[in-house]
Amino acid sequence: MTIPLRAIAPVYSLLIFSPPLFSAVTFHKDVEPILQNRCQGCHRPGEAAPMALLSYSQARPWAKSIKAALLNGKMPPWQADPHYGKFSNDLSLAPGEREIVVAWVDAGAPEGNLADAPKPRTFPEGWRIPKPDVIFEMPEEFNVPTAGAVNYQYFPVPTNFTEDKWVEMVEVRPGDRSVVHHAIVVIDSGDEYAGQEYLAGYAPGMTPQFWKPGQARLIKAGSRLVFQMHYSTTGKPARDRTRIGLVFAKKPATEQIVAMQAAAPWIAIPPGDPNYRISAVSVIHETSYLMGLRAHMHLRGKSFTFRAVYPTGETETLLDIPHYDFNWQPYYYLETPKLLPRGTRIEASAVFDNSPNNPFNPNPAAAIFWGPQSWDEMMIGWFDLAIPVRAESSRTRAAR
Repeated sequence: MTIPLRAIAPVYSLLIFSPPLFSAVTFHKDVEPILQNRCQGCHRPGEAAPMALLSYSQARPWAKSIKAALLNGKMPPWQADPHYGKFSNDLSLAPGEREIVVAWVDAGAPEGNLADAPKPRTFPEGWRIPKPDVIFEMPEEFNVPTAGAVNYQYFPVPTNFTEDKWVEMVEVRPGDRSVVHHAIVVIDSGDEYAGQEYLAGYAPGMTPQFWKPGQARLIKAGSRLVFQMHYSTTGKPARDRTRIGLVFAKKPATEQIVAMQAAAPWIAIPPGDPNYRISAVSVIHETSYLMGLRAHMHLRGKSFTFRAVYPTGETETLLDIPHYDFNWQPYYYLETPKLLPRGTRIEASAVFDNSPNNPFNPNPAAAIFWGPQSWDEMMIGWFDLAIPVRAESSRTRAAR
């Protein structure tokens, strides 16, 4: 008798993926390489994650929690819809990696043979970038109270640069991550026409900036850096002194990285609205390359989408975040920079949930407007462009 293939397919799948076939999975041989590639950048002392995963002794007590975080999609923290765009800092697990870790946990989290362990990763001491050429920090520590709202704090710091500097790597590091809601460092050149220009920032999930060879941000001679600090109280007194590290370009820059945004400060969310939608647009005035994107909302943020509308009328989704997470706000760096012809429109669209069904909503009964605190709201679509280094007028025109 011939048995139809469709009848044995479920049995075949069960045999392939059943737990007994994963019984040989061990930490050093199978799981440790995954942790090195996907997790240890944050899961190590001094970084954002609450526990280190650098060794078996550190990972073993968290085995069941690791499994749960993988199965519910909480970890690795990557929000981008894979159908749109490819990103160089994608933390998503490769096919089969989730199953390997889950099988390891289900088998009792065996250590295995230490000889199978990969060579440990090495990390720069105190930084995620190579040793900075120069470090700037807030002039003094700021005392964060135990409770209440803390207004934005601004700390200007002179660079004392006597010549223009091109920066190819930059990292902002809070002194106390528990109270730093976010930090933004801007370049103030004293030029009223150009105004202040974004240099770098920190928010949960953001990684240091590494630009491609020949690309860099410009800090003009005589500029000062201004630290914009947003603190959140935790019930305990705290002290913070945030700093920024810069690595200078070793060769002349051929492309300048400039920051732009599409923002909607006219936001007005009705009480209880579960799907408040709002959009903003920014027009590209000089042919350039799109390097990265970042969405920013607060506790009612639900989803965020970037689209490019080209001069031809063609529309392309650049980044779709179907489930926005206020606690993880990375920059999404394009694997391949995207050419944006002059006249391209970058459209940012956001959805907010101000209903009681949002477990993070501070007050569903309130109408919500633009504001700096977490219980207010913001809608900003940040994006970075690379433009050719030439006349100052061109750089300034593109940045505006």
